[in-house]
Amino acid sequence: MMQNGILDLLNGHQVVPVVTITDLANVDAVVTDLLEKNISIIEVTLRTDVSLEAIKQIKAKYGERLTVGAGTVISAEQINQLKQIGADFMVSPGYTPSLGKHLRESGIAFLPGACTPSEIITCYEDGCRILKFFPAEQFGGRGALATYCQVFPKVQFCPTGGITEDTYPSYLELPNVICVGGSWMVKK
Repeated sequence: MMQNGILDLLNGHQVVPVVTITDLANVDAVVTDLLEKNISIIEVTLRTDVSLEAIKQIKAKYGERLTVGAGTVISAEQINQLKQIGADFMVSPGYTPSLGKHLRESGIAFLPGACTPSEIITCYEDGCRILKFFPAEQFGGRGALATYCQVFPKVQFCPTGGITEDTYPSYLELPNVICVGGSWMVKK
């Protein structure tokens, strides 16, 4: 029922870089840059044809120094592929009970996405207490999360979407924000 250790995985990481890799030749440069910034976690989005191979390469070369996850997870097929390559965690932009079943059965830590009260309640009813709030800026940002702190006191969030280097510290001030996801710290 629970989320297979996502809290333990995210604790200690204020920022989770969200990275889209379009060329495998860039993997080493991206990872080296993050490690030099003392960032030891990465979420690679499944938005390109090379995403799975990028995760595989990062796990093989940097897996002892870097927690490697996958973002934009929306199907059972992707979950199975991520299980095969040993992803450390998965992040979904949304949530359905069916997707939740596959996420739980994988045994991999996961972070389901929600932004409306009904979506948060759906996740909560399925045992999820740590959620991705996406897209954060488009759905009320810090103000929405401050309200959700009162409405959903047992839920913690990792907001992503439109958050910048200038705005992320204000999110981290909220008691219901465990960490923040974004791409501002990744060299283009």
